[in-house]
Amino acid sequence: MIEAPGSNACMKSFLLPEIALLLLVPWLSGCALAHTTINEPLSFAQVQELEPGTTTAKEAVKILGAPADVVQLGRRSAYRYDHRNSKRAGLFLVLVFLFNEDTRTDRVWLFFDENEVLTHLGATFAAGQTEYAMPWTDVHED
Repeated sequence: MIEAPGSNACMKSFLLPEIALLLLVPWLSGCALAHTTINEPLSFAQVQELEPGTTTAKEAVKILGAPADVVQLGRRSAYRYDHRNSKRAGLFLVLVFLFNEDTRTDRVWLFFDENEVLTHLGATFAAGQTEYAMPWTDVHED
């Protein structure tokens, strides 16, 4: 028995690939979020406890913990503390993948003289401002 061109059986075989594609598209799309931190967060209040001309290297380590890096500067030294926070967001749309990563760092540098007394320090606190965002979003807008 031969089916006529406009019959139901012919329409079913013609629509099968399109229906299968429509059912697969949601499985080929999606989104992803990821969050990474490196080192413990730095405390602004703890950094304020440090007093240039008074605080020793030993006291600084007691307050902030072990530094991530120690740099010898002749007879003087510098201790670096940092905390990094990264947030990533991705959007998969069948053949297109959109991705954004926002990484910000808290960093503290402590400078000690030859007697291991703090002479000065510099600090930046930005790790808490990381955001999940798509590539077309400016995460640094005020």
